[in-house]
Amino acid sequence: MQILSIGNSFSIDATTYLHDMAKRSGVDIQTANLYIGGCPLEKHFRNFYSDERAYMLQYNGHATLFKVSIKEALLNRSWDVITLQQASHFSGYPETYTPYIERLAEEIRALCPKAKLVLHQTWAYEAFSERVEKVAHFDTHHDMYHAVHDAYEIAAKAIHADGIIPCGDVMYLLAETYDGPVHRDTFHAAFGIGRYALAMTWLHYLTGTDITDNDFNPQEYPLTEEEIALVKENVLQFAPMAK
Repeated sequence: MQILSIGNSFSIDATTYLHDMAKRSGVDIQTANLYIGGCPLEKHFRNFYSDERAYMLQYNGHATLFKVSIKEALLNRSWDVITLQQASHFSGYPETYTPYIERLAEEIRALCPKAKLVLHQTWAYEAFSERVEKVAHFDTHHDMYHAVHDAYEIAAKAIHADGIIPCGDVMYLLAETYDGPVHRDTFHAAFGIGRYALAMTWLHYLTGTDITDNDFNPQEYPLTEEEIALVKENVLQFAPMAK
């Protein structure tokens, strides 16, 4: 499966472990991630039409020295899945998605008609993070989560997306059930359990593969058996995308 993500640091968090994790389930996933830190849909939209090589390329979870444009990446190969997302601080506000996501969807489908266009649902910030109020402008992280969830549903309907990868749902549930932080700086995913949960969500949702026996464990940030079991339990509450 060839996956292209047009994102930012949140798509880095989501795809860093995905290639290696998929291999442990016997699934060949190649990931290419275009990122600019904090990049919103409006900027992706403008970058598409300027055709600027503004994006650093991350491939199979590793940074490269290549800078590419969106159009260049779209035409590089035959993609199976292409993901879009909103910047986290705008993710709870449907009005920030439009008209940019609709125009991007049109252009992507014109250039890559065989690819599934999927939204990568971003996640709420950590409870009691100052960023919830000061950056995202919500009273609580619960409010932020529900607003983000609803905004992605609205955006998916607007562009007739092929699905929504439920990372925000999984991160929210994990934060409620795990006795420890799932964010590393109150908003990005923790290098261990956070990134692990995101990759497991992508793997399960996009391929429908059985994750129960997947024995991947990141070497630099290893998880305990109990943590792995909890992540899998949470991820399995969300059904994989229909084929």
